[in-house]
Amino acid sequence: MESREDLNSILPYLPLVMRSSTLFWPSQVVEALKAMARGPLHSRVDSGELLFLAISDLRHSLSLSNHHFAPSFPQGYALFFDELMSREESTKWFEEVVPALADLLLRFPSLLQTHYQTADIAHINGVNTGLRLLRSQEPGIVFLSQELIGALLGCSFFCLFPVTNRGVEHLPTINFDQLFASLYDNYNNKQENKIRCIIHYFERIFSHMPIGFVSFERKVLPLEHLPQCISYPKAEFWSNSVIPLCCFEVQNSGLIEDQSSEALEVDFANKFIGGGALHRGCVQEEIRFMINPELIAGMLFLPSMADNEAIEIIGAERFSSYTGYASSFHFTGDYVDKKDVDCFGRRKTRIIAIDALCSPRMRQYKQECLLREINKAFCGFFAPSKYQQYKRLFPENGCSRAQLDQNIEDPIGRSRSNLLSHDNASTSDESTEEKSVNQVIRNYEEKGCESLGLEDNNIGIVTGNWGCGAFGGDPELKTIIQWLAASQALRPFISYYTFGLDELQKLDQVIRWILSQKWTVGELWNMLVEYSYQKYKGQTDVGFFTWLLPSLFGHDAEMLDLPNTS
Repeated sequence: MESREDLNSILPYLPLVMRSSTLFWPSQVVEALKAMARGPLHSRVDSGELLFLAISDLRHSLSLSNHHFAPSFPQGYALFFDELMSREESTKWFEEVVPALADLLLRFPSLLQTHYQTADIAHINGVNTGLRLLRSQEPGIVFLSQELIGALLGCSFFCLFPVTNRGVEHLPTINFDQLFASLYDNYNNKQENKIRCIIHYFERIFSHMPIGFVSFERKVLPLEHLPQCISYPKAEFWSNSVIPLCCFEVQNSGLIEDQSSEALEVDFANKFIGGGALHRGCVQEEIRFMINPELIAGMLFLPSMADNEAIEIIGAERFSSYTGYASSFHFTGDYVDKKDVDCFGRRKTRIIAIDALCSPRMRQYKQECLLREINKAFCGFFAPSKYQQYKRLFPENGCSRAQLDQNIEDPIGRSRSNLLSHDNASTSDESTEEKSVNQVIRNYEEKGCESLGLEDNNIGIVTGNWGCGAFGGDPELKTIIQWLAASQALRPFISYYTFGLDELQKLDQVIRWILSQKWTVGELWNMLVEYSYQKYKGQTDVGFFTWLLPSLFGHDAEMLDLPNTS
C-alpha cells in the first residue's frame, strides 16, 4: 500500500494512519467510536452539546486540535440537535443513527483498503479508478462505492478531515463545521433545511445501505495538441464549424433534476465544486448537493476547475424532496430514486459541473470571454468515449460540408445517431459490497461496456440559465452558447429550463426561427460574435434575440411566419 501513488496523493487529506501497508484509526479514536457505536447509554452522547464534545475528543486524538474550524461550530450543533429537532427526531438520531455512523467509521479503514484492492482488479480499459487527488490538468476518474461515500461523509459530519494544506491544492471545504456554524451565526430557514437534507441522508443509508457506485471524472481539453484528445478549440474552430444545430426543447416549467429522459444534467457550478453547499449557499448547485449528498464526496479530492476543465459525476442517488429556492428552500421529506443502474453499478444520473464567468458585466461580450464560455460548455458536453467518431468528422486535413452531410442529417430529423455507438446496461443486484464489485466486473467483461462514460447516442443535455442569476451572465447569450456547444459535441438534443425568466419568454419562437434557417454551428456562432462586438462597442443596446429577430419583438410580431419544427 505504501507504494501506491493514488493513496499517497490523498492520504495527507484523510484522518487515517498507514503503517506496514495497513490503514487504521489511532487507538483512542477506535475506543471512542466503539463507545458511540454501543449507543448513548455507553457513550453519553445524547445531545448536540455532548456530540460536539465527543467530536472535539476525536479531533484531539487525531492531532487536529490546531486545525481551524468555525468558531460557532459547537453552538450550531447544539442549536440544531437540541432545539430545532423534535424530541422524537433527536431520540432517533442519538439512539440509532449516531451509533450506526460510528460503526461505519470503525469500518472506514477496511472499506478503503477493499476499495484499493478492487480498483486494482477492476482496472477498466487500463484506467485507474482508485481514490486519489484528481489535480487540475490531469484527466482521470475515481469510482467510489456508496458505502464508502457514506463513511467519507461521516468523517465530514464529525469534522475529521485535516484542512491545513487543502488551500494549497485549491480544494474546497469538506468538513461540516461551517454548515452548522452558519446556522447559529445568522439563523435562517434555508440553512436549517439544508442540514435536514443531510440528516435525512444518514437516516436513509442506515436504514438500508445502498450498494451502488458513483464515479467522479475530471474532464480536460488540453491546451496543446495531444493524441487521442480533442484540444482546446480556437475561435476559428467555431467560426468554421459546419455541424448542424441539434434539436432544442424549451421547458417553461419544471426542474432539471426532475427530468425523466437519459441526459447529462448541468450543474451551474462554482469553480470550487459544490460552491457554498457547506457554507450558506442555496442556489442551483448547492441545492443539488443537498438532495444528492453523495456529490459532496467529490469535494474531498477535486481541486478547483480551470477554464479548460469540467467535472462529470455519474451515479449520485437522490434522497430528498424539496420546494423553493435560495431563501425559500425547504426540505419536504423522503425521495425514492428510481433511476436504473448501468453495468458499473451507477445510477443513470449524469451530472456535469461547469463554472461560468462570475460577474462578467460587459467583458462577457468580448470574443475571448465568448470563447472561454463555449469551450467550458463544450468540455463538459463532449464525451471522450466518442473521440473516434468525432475524429472521423474532423480529420486533420479538414472536413467539407458535403462529407458531413453524409453523416449528419438535419437536426429536425434527429439522424445523428449513425455517428455514435450504443451501449447496453444491466443492473447489479447483490447483497454485499464485495459481491456487488465482483458483479460490476462480470458485467463489464460479459457485456462489453465500451467506456466509463457509458453514453449512447440518446444522451442529450438538460440545462437552464447557466451563469446567470448570481453570476450575472446574459441569459440570451448563455442560451445560445450552450446550444452551440451541445451541437458541436454531437448531442442529439438540448432541453432548456427557463425557470420563468422574463428575457426568455419568447425563446421557443426564436429557436424555431433559427432552426428554420438551417444554420450551422459556425453560422450561428459568427452571428453571436458580431452581435457581441456591437454590444461591447456600444453600437447596440438590445438583447441578442431582438438584434437577431427584431420583427418578433416589434409591433408587427404577429406577421412573422414561424414554422413549427417540433
